Amino acid sequence: MKYLIAGLGNIGPEYHETRHNIGFMTVDALAEKAGIRFDDGRYGFTARFSLKGRQVVLLKPSTYMNLSGNAVRYWMQKENIPLENLLVVVDDLALPFGTLRLKGKGSDAGHNGLKHIAATLGTQAYARLRFGIGNDFPRGGQIDYVLGHFSDEEYKLIPERLETAGEIIRSFCLAGLDITMNQFNRK
Repeated sequence: MKYLIAGLGNIGPEYHETRHNIGFMTVDALAEKAGIRFDDGRYGFTARFSLKGRQVVLLKPSTYMNLSGNAVRYWMQKENIPLENLLVVVDDLALPFGTLRLKGKGSDAGHNGLKHIAATLGTQAYARLRFGIGNDFPRGGQIDYVLGHFSDEEYKLIPERLETAGEIIRSFCLAGLDITMNQFNRK
């Protein structure tokens, strides 16, 4: 069994560790824990590890957020990964900072990366792990907020949140979507 874990973000040093790149940060943390490195490939950077007999492919698309679907579709086809084994990790303005919510399907909620993935795959029925980044910005300040850096207080909490996100992802691969949602979404 193979799984594709796509952490969304934007490439380039100006986006490093911004709120919009929490998907990249999540798969980076997983790779670090597994002791693996990302390789530069078509449409993105990938890293692989084995988890109790399951093959896990981590993906950081190099397409920029608004074209994430191209990378996700390419790697799903290249690795022959079924839709039910795809998990997209994405930032979410509607959730308080650090809140993690696993869903099996849903709307894009205005997120351009999710919108492009749904359009490219022809469905919204794919798993996504939403990582809350909060919405503490003035009216009209959404873009600056999303592309901005975390506060010092938030930075202190990120390692623990990334660890929990990793637990959710490992559970998704080992126990499946429903069991993982029941276990983690209540917290």
